[in-house]
Amino acid sequence: MDADMAFAPATELRRLIQSKEVSIVELVELFYQRIDSINPRLNAYLALCQDQALDQARSAQDAVQRGDSLGPLHGIPISVKDLEMTKGIPTTLGSAVFRDRTPDIDSVVVERIRQAGAIILGKTNTPEFGLSGTTENKVSDPCRNPWNTERTPGGSSGGAAAALASGLCTLATGSDGGGSIRIPASFSGVFGIKPSQGRVPRYGGYGRPAANQFSQSGPLSRTVGDAALLLQVLSGDDPRDPTCLREDTPDFSADLNNGVRGWRIAWSPDLGYAGVDPEVVRVTSEAAQVFQELGAEVEEPQLVVEDPFPAFWDAFATAAYTSYGHLLPEHEEEFTDYGLRSLQYGASVSGADLSRALLRVDLLRRQMENFFDQYDLLLTPTMAVAAFPIEQRPGVIGGKTVEPFWGYLPFTFPINMTGQTASSVPCGFSADGMPIGLHLVGPHGSEAKVLQASAAFEQARPWSQKRPPVS
Repeated sequence: MDADMAFAPATELRRLIQSKEVSIVELVELFYQRIDSINPRLNAYLALCQDQALDQARSAQDAVQRGDSLGPLHGIPISVKDLEMTKGIPTTLGSAVFRDRTPDIDSVVVERIRQAGAIILGKTNTPEFGLSGTTENKVSDPCRNPWNTERTPGGSSGGAAAALASGLCTLATGSDGGGSIRIPASFSGVFGIKPSQGRVPRYGGYGRPAANQFSQSGPLSRTVGDAALLLQVLSGDDPRDPTCLREDTPDFSADLNNGVRGWRIAWSPDLGYAGVDPEVVRVTSEAAQVFQELGAEVEEPQLVVEDPFPAFWDAFATAAYTSYGHLLPEHEEEFTDYGLRSLQYGASVSGADLSRALLRVDLLRRQMENFFDQYDLLLTPTMAVAAFPIEQRPGVIGGKTVEPFWGYLPFTFPINMTGQTASSVPCGFSADGMPIGLHLVGPHGSEAKVLQASAAFEQARPWSQKRPPVS
């Protein structure tokens, strides 16, 4: 099979599979050949399930030959982030504490992709419990960026983005609690969308249950149409998650070709508080003007966000401690430095601290709701910098001193606090050849609108034909 099939969109593969022009078994075999060859340079996968995948591929091909009714992802090779439970496939959550554990349940995300007919290739690399915007852990070697293997692919869905960009899967599941879909999408040159809070149900995990203020599972893909296809499968009510949306799921693909003519779009290079690399500002500002060419009105209003990280960190770290803090006394030496730092900070947050943080969340949500009374979309850079060398987070960005742990992602975590939906589209490259992403933010519940705008940009400035050196 032609290696180009590893980069074919899922929407095209679905047509070829249904018309019997492509063998699912040969397709899956192609991906494992590529994984064997390329993954050792990237560490994108933590676990593979080749025997299971080939068995499922043979059954899926038999269904095609019989003329059975086929699911929306029938035969499509997919990777699953290792924060999702997978029955019969090792699930570490990126933590050495769970190095040897294999679940006996699937998360709701995995249930739905299996029901849709997708073939799971394996589990992708992630930082411990998803607590970092880069992908290093004690389970495996660091995950590397296929555009430059000395650089990080981002995190916490770093393995998913690296696998997609290098043609080691057709689709990938990710999750985003502070930017963890959009960070690696930007750093690795792929498309990703964080759904609105509650759009994709959450069920299945090792940790003790905690309130889910910020996190959503969602798709990473090489095309917008593929992301719409996967998001359709993942979305919808589930009675096991009391926080998920009960409304009918819109058709995310229906308006992808309708453009943005007449839209009112806001552009902000810094949200009034962030330090941003001048090169990133230049590339993303030029990308924002593409929407003017497409018939939208692009304005730069005075949008000033008070630094929201202290409130975010109080709520985020408290939830992490609630879920995994009980492991500390026995397993402390197995934790990463950032994992230990996160849980220890979460343990120190008082009830009053958390109450004040949640008030700040409510105030930011209302500020953004009021802002979107005037605008269809908000554009920002996705990241403050392009991908940096592994374990060398910047402390100064755009001449501004920043906290290395989070200073490079000032645009993503506020949107987790507000519960809105946002995507990252590849929009250019740095002078040293690293991808840069444009951040498209919509009101809560507006995934279809964000996908529509992302597709308009994709048509005007195509990116999927660009492949990294390691591919």
